[in-house]
Amino acid sequence: MALPRRRSEAGLRDDARNVGFLLTPAFSILGLAAAIEALFIANWLSGRPLYAWRSLSREGAAVRTSSGLRFAVDGAIAGPASYDAVFVLASFEPKENARDAKTRAWLRRLARYGTELGGIETGSEILAAAGLLDGAEVAVHWDNLQGFREVYPQCRAVAQLFTIAPGRLTCAGESSVLDMMLQWIGGHHGQPLAKEIADHLLLERQRPPSGPQPAPGPAATASPEPPGDPLLAKAIALMEQRIEEPLALSRIAQRLGISLRQLQRLFTRHLGTPPLAHYMLIRLAKAHALLQQTRLPVTEVALSAGFASPEHFSRLYRRTFGRSPRADRNQTTDAPVLRRRRERVP
Repeated sequence: MALPRRRSEAGLRDDARNVGFLLTPAFSILGLAAAIEALFIANWLSGRPLYAWRSLSREGAAVRTSSGLRFAVDGAIAGPASYDAVFVLASFEPKENARDAKTRAWLRRLARYGTELGGIETGSEILAAAGLLDGAEVAVHWDNLQGFREVYPQCRAVAQLFTIAPGRLTCAGESSVLDMMLQWIGGHHGQPLAKEIADHLLLERQRPPSGPQPAPGPAATASPEPPGDPLLAKAIALMEQRIEEPLALSRIAQRLGISLRQLQRLFTRHLGTPPLAHYMLIRLAKAHALLQQTRLPVTEVALSAGFASPEHFSRLYRRTFGRSPRADRNQTTDAPVLRRRRERVP
């Protein structure tokens, strides 16, 4: 069905809600596709232009996606268009993207004029760096939760799928982009339309904002999936609560009311690893996140992860990740990845 061709000077429709998508280097194309497809289907089902959209980059040049593709955009952020809403998309390289003063100034200007602002995945870090999410709940992907909380304590980072508040939206990314967009569209044009869009997308149900993120098992320290054994869950919780000042395994066993040998068997049976090795992985996971996602000095990161000796920390880190802590300061597509393991099924 053909849509009306009447457009404004900037190429957006005068009779639609105008949406901009700001793309930053190494953004996820999946997030963009999910957001735009939801808007397109809303237009298609309605038979009229409810939404019009433009893709943007800082200077109007093509943007590199996280998968290495070059994505051509419609224009630059300095263009004449006025937007009802702008979504910032970022995935990798969050520290570098958040540093850009021109982008932050543009977003602040949009906010002053009442533009609704949304952050998709680490796009929320750019909004936070611009001071536009102070005091707000921010949905952050579990892999970035620790770093975000360290860098932006003025925000309330939550490990949920997305958040929607007056004038601000945040989304942890990937599949939850569809959940956020459907609720956003439903707020404008009713939930029956949102449900109809979901049916066309073959979505069984729309997940609520507070829905938990599907997170990996106990090697992750950001809202892990609870282990099946209650004693194991308590042991891991104790480890995660005492990262900066690690507990002796004998103290953990004592608090659980079991012997040290029973604690050893518990971890070996469910996780296939000794408790000391698992505890070390939890501490290194925190260090890994802080190194890549913050600007904290390496020595401070080591102390935050419970290592009194920076030299000992560096040796362990290099053994685990294949490079020194000082060489692992950026969250890029070629940076080391900590694979989170799920608990073994007996």
